[in-house]
Amino acid sequence: MDFYGILKNAHKGFGYLELLLVALFIIALLATMFGFSGKVNKFLKKTTLFTMIFFHVQFLLGIIMLVINFTKGMDMGSVMKNADLRFQYVEHPFSMLIAAVLMTIVNKKVKSNDTISLGITIMGLIAVGLFAFAFPWAKVFGA
Repeated sequence: MDFYGILKNAHKGFGYLELLLVALFIIALLATMFGFSGKVNKFLKKTTLFTMIFFHVQFLLGIIMLVINFTKGMDMGSVMKNADLRFQYVEHPFSMLIAAVLMTIVNKKVKSNDTISLGITIMGLIAVGLFAFAFPWAKVFGA
């Protein structure tokens, strides 16, 4: 197996783990937001931290794969004309970049505040929404 194949399998494998972490993050975020106290607990702090870490690991693996693919001589004109290629090389990376940045901000806010605000919740849900939009469901689950 070549280097790109190893990266692709790692990126796909971490994708499954990321789905689990995002689900746990949503549960922790909503439970804290709609709980009786609204206080940030350890579960929310840990899920936010690990979700952010794996967002960053996934992003780094994806950027390395993107650079390797673009060294194969693809031109942006043909990429932008093809919907599948545009999703893979433009929409997916940029949406995941924004989601990772938002997750980093959410993690910082969760760590530094005792209670969760509506703004933190909305920012976290936007990050998850971007993740869900940019996630290649058909490739991961073989549809």
